[in-house]
Amino acid sequence: MARVVVDVMPKPEILDPQGQAVAGALGRLGFSGVTEVRQGKHFELEVDDHVDDETLAKIAEGFLANPVIEEWTIRRIES
Repeated sequence: MARVVVDVMPKPEILDPQGQAVAGALGRLGFSGVTEVRQGKHFELEVDDHVDDETLAKIAEGFLANPVIEEWTIRRIES
């Protein structure tokens, strides 16, 4: 078994209202120095060793992310 992490983030040109809300709240709570927040999704998958990178990319693009507005990274975590 292998552990795979897929991180999904809005593309840079896409507005991120959730990230903007978090950035505003941090300032109101007294945390200074945070100029921007982008909020995304983090997935951890346990997969059989035979699951290849092409299959993982299809999972990310076709199910975990919306490729029109989001980009993703996939990485395998060593056990």
